[in-house]
Amino acid sequence: MQKLRQRWEIQKNWQIIFPILGALLVLFTAYTISRSFLHLFGLNNTIFEWIFTIGGTLTLYFLLIKFFIWCFKKVENKWKVEYKWEMIAIFIVFALTGSAAGKLAGPLVHWIGLDSENVHGAIYWTLRILLIFPIYQILLVFIGWLFGQYQFFWNFEKKMLKRLGLGTFFS
Repeated sequence: MQKLRQRWEIQKNWQIIFPILGALLVLFTAYTISRSFLHLFGLNNTIFEWIFTIGGTLTLYFLLIKFFIWCFKKVENKWKVEYKWEMIAIFIVFALTGSAAGKLAGPLVHWIGLDSENVHGAIYWTLRILLIFPIYQILLVFIGWLFGQYQFFWNFEKKMLKRLGLGTFFS
């Protein structure tokens, strides 16, 4: 436990939640991907189902952990954070925000009255993707605030909006 605390610069006991939550979310992601492959290859409801699921989940888990550690090293000097555990919180916020924005865009398009049944598929998907962008921007700051990273994400938003030519509104 001490090695984990040192590696992620954990100062207080409550900060240990971020590496634990990160590991659990990566495990859930690996499980979900593994189950998707199981159905893709038609191995569900067979004798190999649990062997494939457990083996695939563990393999993907370790590959994803290695990938995220590599990502942490790439952005370590780029992102200005006080402690390394904050990078885990930031990665979690990006993951949750992207997933939530993608999920919320569908019901929003439906609420507007533009279902894939009433409009051409290209129009439906174009509108849905266009709606994801503003939903993502709002959720990013809000979820970042929930995870104690408001200042990081507010600065991130201002930088992104300046690049899009909308920075005059947030100077």
